[in-house]
Amino acid sequence: MTDIKSNETNSRELIAFRIGAQEFCVDIMSVREIRGWTPATALPQSPNFVRGVINLRGAVLPIVDLAARLGFPPAEPTVRHVIIVAQVAHPIVGHQIVGLLVDAVLDILTITDDLVQPTPEVASEMAKLFVQGVLAVEGRMISLIALDQVLPAPDREAA
Repeated sequence: MTDIKSNETNSRELIAFRIGAQEFCVDIMSVREIRGWTPATALPQSPNFVRGVINLRGAVLPIVDLAARLGFPPAEPTVRHVIIVAQVAHPIVGHQIVGLLVDAVLDILTITDDLVQPTPEVASEMAKLFVQGVLAVEGRMISLIALDQVLPAPDREAA
């Protein structure tokens, strides 16, 4: 666990993970569990970033290939890949539990909000949509993912 707080009172924890050579993180309060890769059942006509669905203790949840969703080449899952089960806000159904396929979980970061720098203006609008901010931690650049953008909005689904 990496502790990089500048102010003890407003600290929060993030889970850092890797997709390819890039590091990302999400708020730990959204994460329900972390589990190993489980093959997903494909759904016809689903977006290319949806790997399918899995049965998690009686609940069917979609598995989002976060690499493909962020515009990177899709993952080729192995036993080393990880599914981060997270609660994601969705404009129609409210909160939904989804599995996020990533290469590996790296660390738990304890930070304060003042350490999150805004996404640079040179980034594309799509990058700004998915990245809430950037953390510079011990020589690493870690992008904070906007979980509410992981699932497609209804108007994007219809297009």
